Amino acid sequence: FDRLVKTAPHCEQAVIVNLGDYYHRDNVAGVTERHRHVLDTDGNYIMMVDTGLKIMVQMINSALEHHNTVKVINTLGNHDDTGSMWLQCALAHMYSNEPRVEIDVTSSVFQYFSFGNNFFGVHHGHTCKPDKLPLVMATDRPKEWGESQNGTRLWLTGHIHHDTRKEYSGCVVESFRTLAAKDGYAYSGGYRAGQDSKALVFSREHGEVERHTINISQVLR
Repeated sequence: FDRLVKTAPHCEQAVIVNLGDYYHRDNVAGVTERHRHVLDTDGNYIMMVDTGLKIMVQMINSALEHHNTVKVINTLGNHDDTGSMWLQCALAHMYSNEPRVEIDVTSSVFQYFSFGNNFFGVHHGHTCKPDKLPLVMATDRPKEWGESQNGTRLWLTGHIHHDTRKEYSGCVVESFRTLAAKDGYAYSGGYRAGQDSKALVFSREHGEVERHTINISQVLR
């Protein structure tokens, strides 16, 4: 992440977007909350919590070194409904005395933010199909939708762990890869998407102007 941050120019604001399932499991039993599927785990729950917090703090501090302000969005995923909420609260308390950092704290599966003429939605992708997201955005935030008519409207999603991008009427919906390794379920199911993280750079007036990618092979070199 530190290397990814340094590939982008110095910006007025950085938004760190965790697209959900940051924590692979949401309980000490190591099973999914909804269907009780057994998950691959490494170490106990508190080790995962500690490592995840350490990484998130490093992300924020790296972004603070390179950008004026940092906003952090931790989206609720289907693997970490509870974990993402306590992560939001923990980070909010940890950075409560840092005026340059804003931590979103919400239990909603839909989150939004604006920058200039650009309007963004963030959703893990597990409760709403991509083709429904543009209307969800317009209905939830009609003011911001109208004010962004000359800019970029973009949904950022995860869940499927591979790159997709589709342009709907008035809005683009994009999904992204993850740096995480495949678990047994994904490997056995034939999922073979690559692993990377991306930095998207936006102008207030002109929308997206560049993007940068750091993949897992670059990180391990």
